[in-house]
Amino acid sequence: MTAAGGAPVVKCLVWDLDDTLWDGVVLEGDEPEPFPDALKTLRTLDERGILHAAASRGEYAVTSRHLDRHGLEEWFSDVRVGWGAKSEAVRRIAEGLNIGLDTVAFVDNDPVERAEVASALPAVRCYPADQAGALPDLAEFQPEFVTEEAGRRRQLYRTERRRKAAEEEFGEDRQGFLTSLGLEMTLREATEDDLTRASELTVRTHQLNTSGLTYDAEELRKLSASADHRVQVAELRDKFGDYGIIGLAVTELTPHDSVLRLMLMSCRVASRGVGTVLLDHLIREAVASGRRPVAHFVPTETNRNMLVTLRFAGFAPAEGEDPAPAAGEEGGAAPLVLAVDPGRLAPPRKSHVRVVSGTN
Repeated sequence: MTAAGGAPVVKCLVWDLDDTLWDGVVLEGDEPEPFPDALKTLRTLDERGILHAAASRGEYAVTSRHLDRHGLEEWFSDVRVGWGAKSEAVRRIAEGLNIGLDTVAFVDNDPVERAEVASALPAVRCYPADQAGALPDLAEFQPEFVTEEAGRRRQLYRTERRRKAAEEEFGEDRQGFLTSLGLEMTLREATEDDLTRASELTVRTHQLNTSGLTYDAEELRKLSASADHRVQVAELRDKFGDYGIIGLAVTELTPHDSVLRLMLMSCRVASRGVGTVLLDHLIREAVASGRRPVAHFVPTETNRNMLVTLRFAGFAPAEGEDPAPAAGEEGGAAPLVLAVDPGRLAPPRKSHVRVVSGTN
């Protein structure tokens, strides 16, 4: 998803705190009040699904108490307070949220701090504190889609922080942690209520995306109603709560093949190993219907990992096949055609994810 000028829409705004979010310095012993314009920006961007984080100078315990006292802690998906370089704090915030630095913005009253972040992380957009109230009016803070799930995005990421805390308790036992989550993925046909969120995923998700195709809600609606297409969404939950809709599969059905035109998974669940699980389920659905599982892969600058996931799931190059264009596809790079030989389908792997077929 891009704003005017081609830059990606901001996914997270990182705030300096003292003299930026509030009027004063916490460590000086006073009780600085939040700026009204800053509070309005917090609420407005949160409603649009844009996350907030903090990278500030000071002592974490003191700052955390101040955030709690003013009811501000709940607004932040990550808070980093200390005396190191703010660029390092911003970088770690992006890594923790699993988002690209080109989708991060930083606001600070100190021009030296802004210059340090801009120099170390040139992809991060920096703004002075006196512009905080006007940020929601800028194109880069206006997502094309504002869905019901967007309004819950902060809570989804805060829940993810609890998961990460639990993961640290398992140390190097990665598989033990995944097994402990009790992951359950529901795969079902997309409903009318899902179409905007599904369309949003096609423009927001780049790394775990087979082809980079984008569909608006109307295009998905037509495909859903077509007898020779399926539009399926994947939801995920675990013992900590609901991840929401995290995956999408757009499949074309021919007499002999089940052609996966687009499959994507939200980057939020990249570390859960659910991409291969979903692909395995789609493969077995295709074989059960008497069709050969086929996938179209179009390489982009960021989706190399998806090709690895496809190959691990059993897809191999199908030589000598000329792919027909997908519905709504306009030129672009010719996809790599991959297929699974139904006669050589391996037995189901033992998985830490339980997959269920949902009902609409």
